[in-house]
Amino acid sequence: MSGVPDHPCYDAVIVGGGHNGLTAAAYLARAGRSVLVLERLPVTGGAAVSARAYPGVEARLSRYSYLVSLLPQKIVRDLGLRFTVRRRRISSYTPDRRGGGLLVDGGDPAATREGFVQLTGSDRDFAAWQRFYGMTSRVAERVFPTLTEPLPSRAELARAVDEPDAWQALFERPLGETVESAFTDDLVRGVVLTDALIGTYSHAHDPSLVQNRCFLYHVIGGGTGDWNVPVGGMGALTDALADAARAAGAEIVTGCTATGITTDGTRAEVRFATGQVETRHVLAAVSPHALAELLDEPAPAKPEGSQLKVNMLLRRLPRLRDTAVDPRAAFSGTFHIAEGYRNLADAYRQTAGGALPTAPPSEIYCHSLTDPSILSPELAARGWHTLTLFGLLAPGRLFASDPTGTKEALLKATLAQLDAVLAEPIEECLALDAEGQPCIEAKSPLDLEREVALPGGHIFHRDLSWPYATPETGRWGVETAHRNVLLCGAGAVRGGGVSGIPGHNAAMSVLGR
Repeated sequence: MSGVPDHPCYDAVIVGGGHNGLTAAAYLARAGRSVLVLERLPVTGGAAVSARAYPGVEARLSRYSYLVSLLPQKIVRDLGLRFTVRRRRISSYTPDRRGGGLLVDGGDPAATREGFVQLTGSDRDFAAWQRFYGMTSRVAERVFPTLTEPLPSRAELARAVDEPDAWQALFERPLGETVESAFTDDLVRGVVLTDALIGTYSHAHDPSLVQNRCFLYHVIGGGTGDWNVPVGGMGALTDALADAARAAGAEIVTGCTATGITTDGTRAEVRFATGQVETRHVLAAVSPHALAELLDEPAPAKPEGSQLKVNMLLRRLPRLRDTAVDPRAAFSGTFHIAEGYRNLADAYRQTAGGALPTAPPSEIYCHSLTDPSILSPELAARGWHTLTLFGLLAPGRLFASDPTGTKEALLKATLAQLDAVLAEPIEECLALDAEGQPCIEAKSPLDLEREVALPGGHIFHRDLSWPYATPETGRWGVETAHRNVLLCGAGAVRGGGVSGIPGHNAAMSVLGR
C-alpha cells in the first residue's frame, strides 16, 4: 500500500483511481473538500495507462484504452492539466476487394472524392458521405456541450439538436436503415457502421438501438467527432490528473482494495483490508456491478465485452498490396480490415451461433506516426512503430470454455485477414524483445476483466446510455439509490470512453449540495 489515510473522516472517498476517479478527486479537492482516493492496483490510471509491455524494449504502449475523443477541453482547462493531444489528419484507410483502397483524408477532399469514384464508379457515395458526416458534425456541436451539464430531458435534447431528420436517423431508427438509405457501396456502408460496434455486441438493425448509442458517442467527441492521439500515451493523461488531484490536496492510496461500503444516506463507511474510513460522500469510480457487490446488494447482470485488443511493436511498417498508398498514410488513421457491411453481418451471425467469425473484422491505428514520443529516440530513429489492433464482434462467451485456445485461434484468424491486404506477412515486421520473443500481445474480454476489472471485459462497464434523462436517472446521471453514494465510472449515464465526464458530473453533484 502506498501511504495510509491521514484522517478518520473525509468529505469524499473515491473508490477507484482510474481517470474518472482522479477527475472527481481533482475537482473536489480544488473546491476545498477533503478527499481520499483508494486504488486497488499499484498505480493509478485503471485502463488508461501507458506500459512497457515488452522486456528490454523502450516503448510505452497505451495498453488498454488508446485514443482520446470525449475528454472535454473544459476539464483540461478547469484542472490546469499539463496534457496535450494531436489530431490525426487521415481519417481512415480501407482496402477494397480489387486490391486498391479507400483513403479518407480530411486535409484533401479532392483526393478523397477521387478515391470514392475509383471505388464505386461515381461520386454519389462521396456526396452522401459529406452529407451524412455534415449531419453528425452538427449534432456533435449541439450535444457534446450538454455532457458536462445537468441531464437534459429527451425533449430538451431533441430541441437542442434542432434537426428532425438527424434526430430520427440517430435516436429513433436502427442505424442500418440510415446507412442503407444513404450509401450504396458495401465497403462504404461497413466503414460507417464500425463506429456502432466498438466494444458493443450488436448489429445494424438491432431494435434495442444499442448500436445507435455506441455510434453517437463515437461521432460527437469534442463537438467535432475527431479522434485524437494523446501525446505520451494514455498514461500522460492519467498522470496529469493524479498530479492535479494531489496538488489540490487529495490523498491517493494505491494498492488498497475497497472491500465494502455501508451508508445511512448521510454518512458512509468504506472498508479495506487494514481498516476503514468514514466519509460524507462515496464516489464509486467502478462498474455498477462492482458497486453493488461493495454495497452487498443484488448485482445487475454482468455485461459482456466484445473485442480482441492486440498490441504490436514493429521494426518497420508493412508494405501494402495497394501500391498507390504510402503505408504511413494508410496507418495514420483507422485502417479497416474485413469490415465490409456484409462481412460485419456475417461475423455477428457466426458469433451469435457460438462460432468464431471466418473473417474477423478489426481496425488498426499507429500511435507512433502521430506521436513518436512513446518510443525511445533510438527506436524512433530506426523506424520502429507501434500498432494497435481492435477486433470487433468478439463476445466474451466465445472464450469461456477455452480462454487460451480461443484467443490464439482468433488472433491467428485476425492476423490472416490483415496479411491478406499486405504485401508481406505482419509477422516479418514484428520487433523482438530482449528475450527474442515477438513483440505482440492479445487481450480478450476475460483478460480485461482480470487485469483492469472491466466487468465481463466490457470496455464501457455496461452498454452505453442515451445522453438524456429517464425516470431512472438523477439530475447528473451519477446518482444511486443512496443519496450520498454516487457512480462516477464509465457505467454512469454519459459514461464510456476516456472522457472524465462521469468524474466531473459526480463532483458537480456533490458540490451542488
